[in-house]
Amino acid sequence: MPIKYIPYYPNTVEGQAILDNITRTRRILSYRENDKVYEKIKHGMPFYEVETVETIGEKTENLIIRGECISACAYLKDQGIKVDLVYIDPPFASGADYAKKVYIRRNPKLAEKIKQAEQEMDNEELQAFEEKMYGDIWKKEDYLNWMYENLQAIKSIMSDTASIYVHLDKSIGHYVKILLDEVFGEDNFRGEIIWANLSVSGFKSQANNWIRGHDSIFYYKKNEEFIFNKEHLKEFSEGTIRRYDKLDEDGRRYKIYYEGFDERIRYLDESEGLPIADTWTDINSMQTAMGSEYLNYATQKPEALIKRIIKASSNEGMVIADFFGGSGVTAKVANDLGRKFIHVDVGINSIQTTRDRLIEAGAAFQIMEVKDGVSLFRNPVQTMEKLAKLIPGLQQKIEGINKFWFGAIQNSKDGIIPVYVPNLLDSKEKVLDIPLINKIINQEMQNLEVDAKKVIVYYIDVDDIKEIEKFIRDYNETEIKVELKDLKNLLHEVVVDDIVEYELKEEKEMFEIEITRFISDRLIQKIDEFNEKGQLQAISKGKKFTPIEISEEGLELIELISLDCTNKVGIWQSDSELKIDKKGFVQINGEKTKDFWDGKIPYEKKPLRIKIRNISGDETVIEF
Repeated sequence: MPIKYIPYYPNTVEGQAILDNITRTRRILSYRENDKVYEKIKHGMPFYEVETVETIGEKTENLIIRGECISACAYLKDQGIKVDLVYIDPPFASGADYAKKVYIRRNPKLAEKIKQAEQEMDNEELQAFEEKMYGDIWKKEDYLNWMYENLQAIKSIMSDTASIYVHLDKSIGHYVKILLDEVFGEDNFRGEIIWANLSVSGFKSQANNWIRGHDSIFYYKKNEEFIFNKEHLKEFSEGTIRRYDKLDEDGRRYKIYYEGFDERIRYLDESEGLPIADTWTDINSMQTAMGSEYLNYATQKPEALIKRIIKASSNEGMVIADFFGGSGVTAKVANDLGRKFIHVDVGINSIQTTRDRLIEAGAAFQIMEVKDGVSLFRNPVQTMEKLAKLIPGLQQKIEGINKFWFGAIQNSKDGIIPVYVPNLLDSKEKVLDIPLINKIINQEMQNLEVDAKKVIVYYIDVDDIKEIEKFIRDYNETEIKVELKDLKNLLHEVVVDDIVEYELKEEKEMFEIEITRFISDRLIQKIDEFNEKGQLQAISKGKKFTPIEISEEGLELIELISLDCTNKVGIWQSDSELKIDKKGFVQINGEKTKDFWDGKIPYEKKPLRIKIRNISGDETVIEF
């Protein structure tokens, strides 16, 4: 249960056009036997406990928050924290699945041999498999409801002079533009930026259509007063260059002009250049253009894009927020430009990628986690996929069971038992309340095409369990029994840590930990599935397939090791850490090296606990 709800008054701006096919957080309760509306339920932003899990550097206001946008905004509003600029790059409702390429590291037992041979693998030689990060597949109305709630929540914590940039594409952008007009007011619309960033070569060029080559970024201010620093490009047209038709002894181009009768000189390189317009063609999103900043993260945007936005719509010391933070580019650029940052994302891969990126950049920050009661594996999509295997006996796509139900269980005693599971991608479904249970008993149960004696309803949070049970007794007109189950209990039972074998040595006030064996059942299963699929595809195509092989020690599955020599429990203090990049090179406390890892971690202070992150992002903590 949320501790409380933080109101944010989602009122439509007067006189704005609105979409009439979304509920806008007002959840209508109506009984199935008639169309009378008995009441309207208005929830504010759900405020959960927020726990600080790690601090990096000195005390700071910079935050990384793992949680949903609306829950993070509830926390910020409760703490009285305001943001001065928001950039968001939310899901585009594109219908695509986004995956992360997971690279197998070098076997540290062979590190010295590799070093002596001075070998370095090319990217094509690296062994890797893909793991889904999230699915961008929505019903349009669900997406717009979700986006409306997020925009209202974001607006509630924006300062009086704040602005917001919303990055979208053709999939849903024109609908969200209407929502933005409704939430912020059409008069506060400052412009649509066309980012002409996409290559039209290769696969995309085969489409029988105009090739998509741009994204749209909608720019709004909150109130009449706002920050805007006009920027210029040091690029000049051929006509301008011709007007600066003289060269001095250093080769600098200049022109002569007159103020009254006085002759003046103006140099071309001292000119401000052209003001930047709303069509940006000079920032490339290709991996090759991003160079070393590219982190192999799906949907990653170039730093130059975010830098332009932050410099234009904020000043030093202001707070920059990104509520769909992804790879952390907004936080990193904000820190580079002397701003404070708030990075929010629901995925653990995002939090870890951003953490490592900011450590490398020398930033100080706190990592916080919204305790919403759900132990996500890495992100909501993976959890939803996992749930189908976790619920004993669950089968999906059973005839007579529509998509409202997650699936059904069959047994000899009760026959077919439909099972409802809340969609973790939809914040409204996380709370089992009267409108939702009313829909279940007075609509979905009565529409079942199977003869069911019982249904199971899983929930994450519940508004009032006694009130829900009473409502079921009073208004369930069917013979079907409703069994309520807490989804958190199911998830908590299946979180399994990786197995770490190690040796801790102490010699002359120096400590050394050697990892001797690392076992990750989940990763081994993932690799076996990849090998099996690859082998079958190779056979069908008559090609050779090279399977991924893991050594007996399994150290190739480790990405990062962090030592806490300060705290035995509670907030993590990373006193020393070692990260292995995809080519096997070691980064020590954010500093890159050309050394290979040998399986050992030396340190001057005695470690109290150690955290090991595998290549997919799962973390295991061992207390000494």
